[in-house]
Amino acid sequence: MTDDDTTASGATASGAAPKDTEGDRELVARLVFGSLAAQTVRAAVRLRVMELIGDKERSAAEVAADAGARTQPMTRLLRALASLGLLREHTAGSFSVTPAGAPLDSRRPDSLTSLVRMFTEPTMLRAWERLDDSVRTGDVAFDAIFGKDFFGHLKEFPELSAEFNAAMSQAVMATATVLPHAFDFGRFGSVTDVGGGDGTLLSAVLREHPKLTGVIYDTEEGLSRAPATLERQGLTARCSPVAGDFFHSVPAGSDVYLMKSIVHDWSDEQAVTILAHCREVMPPAGRVLIVEPVLPEVVDAGTAGLTYLTDLNMMVNVGGRERTRADFEDLCRRAGLSLASVTPLPRADPYFLIEATAA
Repeated sequence: MTDDDTTASGATASGAAPKDTEGDRELVARLVFGSLAAQTVRAAVRLRVMELIGDKERSAAEVAADAGARTQPMTRLLRALASLGLLREHTAGSFSVTPAGAPLDSRRPDSLTSLVRMFTEPTMLRAWERLDDSVRTGDVAFDAIFGKDFFGHLKEFPELSAEFNAAMSQAVMATATVLPHAFDFGRFGSVTDVGGGDGTLLSAVLREHPKLTGVIYDTEEGLSRAPATLERQGLTARCSPVAGDFFHSVPAGSDVYLMKSIVHDWSDEQAVTILAHCREVMPPAGRVLIVEPVLPEVVDAGTAGLTYLTDLNMMVNVGGRERTRADFEDLCRRAGLSLASVTPLPRADPYFLIEATAA
């Protein structure tokens, strides 16, 4: 039953949507079209649009010629990028790169091009097509599609593995800027970065604290770029890459065991195993530092929206999850650790520094 002014579909008798729903409908439309925006950014990266425009104003015809593309389709792509705030159209068909679009230039030290490539990669997106299956069953959609887990799949595709490692290096940049100042590393002698990849994060810590020594601990694939990072940063004498499997053990001998975006990749049981291995080898006054998002107990719709999407990505692709403070307390307790503090990292939202001591 409906009243005289509103139909069963929610529209008014005149056919127009009620005024108070217009903003809601626009929100839904923006969300649905979000995947199209992501593919627009992917195309810009693959065509090297930002590199070709550089720091000057260029015509769509010039960009198209340098990209080996046709002018009219390139104009349409550039205008779409301008509508997203990544380019600016000054006069008809003439564009420059905005500050928001600048990180899509692969030549910049703050580039996000590998991150864009990885998170718009069809392999990564396939599992999202079965998000509803993962919600119903709790199973990892990626494993069902590819017949192996995500990291096992990467081992079989070196180019994809290299792209993933590069994306993780780019993703850690903001944290690498603030973490060395967010914790008193100077009172310790050594740090092991568990799952430390190419060493970007640990290098930042070691540069800021010259008395520290370090170990980057990861798989052979994960460490592939670490020697180059250490050499570039002048840290080969103070830091060593060590290959291994943190499900079996972690290297002894450090005062601090650091993990950035590692715990959320795994189930609770697997996460406890990793943390327990750190607890086994840390000294009595040592620390375990976890850098991850920390979800509030109740969703605040105005903050951390991307973190909930990351949580779903963990569900469908690797079987991990984002966690609340209470969740981290439980993991630490089960691993023989005591959660000492949870501190937001300034300028590295949504990441927190979670400090744990021996229980």
